[in-house]
Amino acid sequence: MTGGDLLILVAIVVLVALLVVLAIAETGLNRITKVKAQAIHEQRQTKSSKALLDLVERPERFINSLLVTVTAVQTVQVTLTTVLFVNLFGGALGATIGAVVNTVVIFVLTESMPKTWAILHTERAGLVTARFTAALIRFWPLRIVSRLLIGLTNLLLPGRGLKEGPFVSEQELLGIVGAAAEDEVIEHEERELIESIIEFGDTVAREIMVPRPDMITVDADATVTAALDVAIAHGNSRLPLRGGEDGDDIVGVVYTKDLIRAEREGRGDTPAADLSREVRFIPENKPVARLMREMQAEKFHLAIVADEYGDVVGLVTLEDCLEELVGEIVDEYDIEELPIRPLPDGDYLVEGSVQVHELGEVLDAELPDEDWDTVGGLLFGTLEHVPEPGEAVELGGFRFTAEELDGRRIKLVRVSRLPVVERPEPATGNAAS
Repeated sequence: MTGGDLLILVAIVVLVALLVVLAIAETGLNRITKVKAQAIHEQRQTKSSKALLDLVERPERFINSLLVTVTAVQTVQVTLTTVLFVNLFGGALGATIGAVVNTVVIFVLTESMPKTWAILHTERAGLVTARFTAALIRFWPLRIVSRLLIGLTNLLLPGRGLKEGPFVSEQELLGIVGAAAEDEVIEHEERELIESIIEFGDTVAREIMVPRPDMITVDADATVTAALDVAIAHGNSRLPLRGGEDGDDIVGVVYTKDLIRAEREGRGDTPAADLSREVRFIPENKPVARLMREMQAEKFHLAIVADEYGDVVGLVTLEDCLEELVGEIVDEYDIEELPIRPLPDGDYLVEGSVQVHELGEVLDAELPDEDWDTVGGLLFGTLEHVPEPGEAVELGGFRFTAEELDGRRIKLVRVSRLPVVERPEPATGNAAS
């Protein structure tokens, strides 16, 4: 090895060490949130913690610079390594050995090992590399090159590009919440509430409504006394009035408090329609978050859900919207019946109106819900006909059996986990001839 080769070797070692630091910085800084960085700085109050907070608050500043630096250093390191081995072993053999060594060096020493360490020691990795990274991004030639390359990227790939900074997807945010719960940073109940809030924006009225067959209504020509009896029997504070040309449309809503007042005033024989109030109609695909804001602003607690043809398909109350956020709300007058009931044999008895994603959470399984919302819809849609009691389908490792029907409506479904069948291992060895 000549003196020149020795200098190349020293340069390679320095570049590999630099790549290790850059890999730790890239992984560590990207995994620390702004809130975490603020907590670290409040606790430590050091120059490193202050540099870490400054970097995390504007991640687009260091991401671009780190990427450009890593690319440049890797290119130089690979070139020098190839030159060194060509000098030592000759053309073809030296280039081959250089390629193998470069692969091992880049993957193991400068990628796998430092990034794994940074994942296991995220806080330490961020603090150790924060001041180095801050100094790196202040190097003006690097900033100019970085901006030019990002400008070229935005020119070739129009859109938001990187100039608005990194973007966190909904799934990534849910992953962060899950990791925080596992690390006991937040409580399990807090995790469920955060996940409910995140998913709340994607929920539509159809998913939380009381379906038309389950709606408690009274005829518009019913008396105040008869309507009050229905309201008391079911514990409802509001009752939709059924009427119209076909007698099956919703023409208004009566409040139980108005019925009680009229009854006490001796007007029990008057039609309930005399106390009717205007009812709101909403489309079935209306976002629940928007509906809830309208209910708060315009002070109404009940809305009738209609499909694209104008037919009534259900109703939604303010309580239904709140339950989507905080879970089931049961008062002292409610008869609590679990919609998903575990059975002694390990099966589940599920109401047909249960949402597919809710059952999937209980079973810890991915169930298809693109074409239907409820478990009854899943069974009906998969069979493509109204099932007979006892008819079943097998889907996603489970058997769904129609247990009870009300006309064409599937009321109860039995869900059974299918046994895991182990496939026999293929025979080895030569067969006898």
